[in-house]
Amino acid sequence: MTPLIEAAHVSKRFVRDLDYAERIARFLGADLKPQTVHAVDTVDLKVMPGEVVGLVGESGCGKSTLGRMLAGIMPQSEGTILWNGQDRRTLVGRPAREARLAAQMIFQDPMSSLNPRKRVIDIVGEAPVAHGIVPRREKDAYVAGLMERVGLDPSYRERYPHQFSGGQRQRIGIARALAVKPQFIVCDESVAALDVSIQAQIINLFMDLRRELGLTYLFISHDIGVVKHISDRVAIMYLGRIVESAPAEAFFAQPNHPYTVALLNEVPTIANRRRVFSPIKGEIPSPLSPPSGCHFHPRCPHAFERCRREAPKLQEIAPGHISACHLNDTSSTQPRPEAVAAF
Repeated sequence: MTPLIEAAHVSKRFVRDLDYAERIARFLGADLKPQTVHAVDTVDLKVMPGEVVGLVGESGCGKSTLGRMLAGIMPQSEGTILWNGQDRRTLVGRPAREARLAAQMIFQDPMSSLNPRKRVIDIVGEAPVAHGIVPRREKDAYVAGLMERVGLDPSYRERYPHQFSGGQRQRIGIARALAVKPQFIVCDESVAALDVSIQAQIINLFMDLRRELGLTYLFISHDIGVVKHISDRVAIMYLGRIVESAPAEAFFAQPNHPYTVALLNEVPTIANRRRVFSPIKGEIPSPLSPPSGCHFHPRCPHAFERCRREAPKLQEIAPGHISACHLNDTSSTQPRPEAVAAF
């Protein structure tokens, strides 16, 4: 089956050029160079039709940047993004328009992502009218139907975003994404800012919409419990790279990468309730100057000389389970890390 969307060796770099004073200082002999942030570093990721892929990682690892590139909001610096097997940059005319509309994004902060000067009827209904999905005369009924679908009272469509609660604003964001009839939705920490009870409602809404509309999700989160509940497959990201990906059941039963093992070992569970919390040692390296070799080696207790020299490649260690770690090589004599308790 052809992936609905695929990232092939995709990278994203943000460059900050020197300002006027810095250029003068460099002219006078100061060792100043433009700063480059390596936000996403040669990522390969496939999302199959109807699948929910959970993308997990620490803050600043590049999850949102990757999501924005897959949603078409931001161009990649290197690599290729394929939509139904076709390079999205080569699409022109109607296919390009359809590809843009088919991938939508729901943002983390429902307040800052909604225009405070517009009513809900315009926030949700503007895009489908502009793209000819519905005639302008049917806009009101179309928005009312979308609001009902996401659990909002249609009579509220003349209100402004500040007149809603956080959970209601997130439902407006979901309705806005659904308005152009997408196939693929990137959920960027879409429940992180909500109360736990509201989180459960929004997650259930996502699952209902998936079942009713056949949607495909990339669900970005740092909450492993939420990812376990919603995802078919889980991918772990560290400092711009995918380090492990597996079907959800295999991922939580047999984590492979040392970073994944460390993450799961520190998730609070009944089985390890008497353990003393022990965070991963060391600080996250700066994306301005990522370490050579494996990006995780400065914090990995199992690192050896090869880890410092050579970046590991993703390789299949079980059906559908890939991991980027030199410990997986048959020639390695280093002991594998083990999870303390099943999640």
